[in-house]
Amino acid sequence: MSGQRQVHLIITGRVQGVWYRGWTVKTASALGLQGWVRNRRDGTVEAMFSGPTAAVEEMIQACRKGPPAARVDEIDVSPSVDVLAQSGFRQVETH
Repeated sequence: MSGQRQVHLIITGRVQGVWYRGWTVKTASALGLQGWVRNRRDGTVEAMFSGPTAAVEEMIQACRKGPPAARVDEIDVSPSVDVLAQSGFRQVETH
């Protein structure tokens, strides 16, 4: 796999209150990805990842497990064409 990829994820399960967002920032930053992560009011976590295809794929696989206290039931992955307005990876406000 080569090139760039940008995806939008909705992560369902026990993913709030278990350091999922902090873990996502740390993991995505280590992979050199750009984007953001946030809690959603419905109890899910939402994320946008952008970067080299291999790194994005690695991040998606990592999200299927998450941090030790998390329990991921499902991940909805869809392509994204939204323009990222920042560089780096960060946590944003709940939506």
